[in-house]
Amino acid sequence: MRIKEFESLKGKLPTTPCLEGREEYFRSVVLLLLVPICERYQILFEKRASGIRQGGEISLPGGQYDDEDVSGEATAIRETVEELGIPKGRIEIVGRLDSIFAPMGAMVDVFVGVSDVSLDELKPNPDEVEKAFALPVSYFKEYEPEEYKVMVEVHPSYIDKKTGENVVLLPSKELGLPDRYWKTWGGFTHKVFVYQTPEGAIWGITARIIREFLKYLYH
Repeated sequence: MRIKEFESLKGKLPTTPCLEGREEYFRSVVLLLLVPICERYQILFEKRASGIRQGGEISLPGGQYDDEDVSGEATAIRETVEELGIPKGRIEIVGRLDSIFAPMGAMVDVFVGVSDVSLDELKPNPDEVEKAFALPVSYFKEYEPEEYKVMVEVHPSYIDKKTGENVVLLPSKELGLPDRYWKTWGGFTHKVFVYQTPEGAIWGITARIIREFLKYLYH
């Protein structure tokens, strides 16, 4: 590297580092939407329709980035409008939480918003939402989540369930990598939080978002 090239490099390095490989993650956005019920704010949830990805699970409104969305905030509002039928003009974004990186290769940006909409006014899209409901913020303060762990491993190959063939993703041996990488490696644990609620278990990324929200609210 020439001295001139080094001087040029100093001006190109980011002042605010981001995540390298961000584009390789499945990127989505969710909205933690607060609605007033009985003069107290409650968190709006939806139970996903059985025919879609992660069907039957409880989640916050949201979805994948669209190329036409000008920002993550735009994605959060668009998805909430599409899924729950809330008019765009009745959603106000008040801030955001830290992004979440899940070990299964997903990255979720989290926004916080408020709406004056009532539950009776919601018009859930039956193709995506089985039902919508709300739970008081205070419920999650009173009932802390149960904490579990899962084991996360790296597999350089896998068996195709349809053909029975071994599909090699990383030819570790042929590449001359140490033999510990020829088979499954890793095995680190990842925390999983579960809130037990009257509407069912709220867990995984959704539970982690609620837990993070409470930290900002009460600490």
